[in-house]
Amino acid sequence: MGIGILSTGSYLPKHEVTNDEIAERVGVTPQWIEAKTQIRTRRYAAPHEATSDLATLAAERALDQAGLNADQIDYVIVSTSTGDFPQPPTSYLVQSALGAWNAACFDVNVVCSGFVYALALAHSLTAQHPTARALVIGADVYSRILDFTDRRTAILFADGAGAAVVGTVPDPCGIIASDLSSRGDAHHLIRVEAGGSRNPASAQTLAEGGHHFRMDGRGVRDFVAEHVPPALTALADRAGVDIAAVDHFVPHQANGVMLTDLVERTGLAGAQTHRTLIRYGNVGSASVPVALDDANRSGVLNPGDLVLLAGFGGGMSIGASLLTWGNPT
Repeated sequence: MGIGILSTGSYLPKHEVTNDEIAERVGVTPQWIEAKTQIRTRRYAAPHEATSDLATLAAERALDQAGLNADQIDYVIVSTSTGDFPQPPTSYLVQSALGAWNAACFDVNVVCSGFVYALALAHSLTAQHPTARALVIGADVYSRILDFTDRRTAILFADGAGAAVVGTVPDPCGIIASDLSSRGDAHHLIRVEAGGSRNPASAQTLAEGGHHFRMDGRGVRDFVAEHVPPALTALADRAGVDIAAVDHFVPHQANGVMLTDLVERTGLAGAQTHRTLIRYGNVGSASVPVALDDANRSGVLNPGDLVLLAGFGGGMSIGASLLTWGNPT
């Protein structure tokens, strides 16, 4: 038996925000936004919705597809950089909402790579206990930390959650190999500068916008172009797979123009690249699982297909996983 994905689920808030609305707020045209990002609309959480709420709804859909109850889950892993609170972990709030009382829970914060990191952790945990099942969730609510005077970030980010249930699957299906890498020397490229122990929240940090999300877009683009293609190629080589044989590429939905360049640089033109950013924008840690769920539920993933998942983002970090798709319940 292998370890693989048994089911998927996602949740996107109901409130749709068009390029027209964003353009008016940030002082550009809707056409400029689409040309720069390929995004047309995105979703923002309602005032009463927090990250754990989105995560719970995505998890319920994954559990329903798997035909499982919450008490049959052994691990709940939530990837987020926009948790409900500094403490407690968001995963504990999800556990409480689901009633997953038999699960050990923890969060990971690797920003947009987090879901793939969490998937690798789930793989390791379930490999040690083959009867175990892990619920892996990526969820973010970026609309709460955006600076709408910064058009570079305000046009990109949005809210959403995606989930997967991980457990044993029949050979030859399942995760073939994963690779995780970090470059802390590039930590300055993506950041929220206030609210932690180095720069605690205060009236001054609030007035200065220290709680807002900041990103060096050009630096991120250069990092991705330089480091992500060789990381994906190296993973395929280690797995003994020709990267040209990949059937489906499910990347972090950072920016549509960036994804086109990434596909070309990595030699993935023959794969079907799954893009949800046109409708949902960049939903951070939720990007990969939302795109995976969209592909799964649309029926395009067939048993035996090679699927490459790739996350990249703050840290800076890269997470990639290559798997043979099974037949989710």
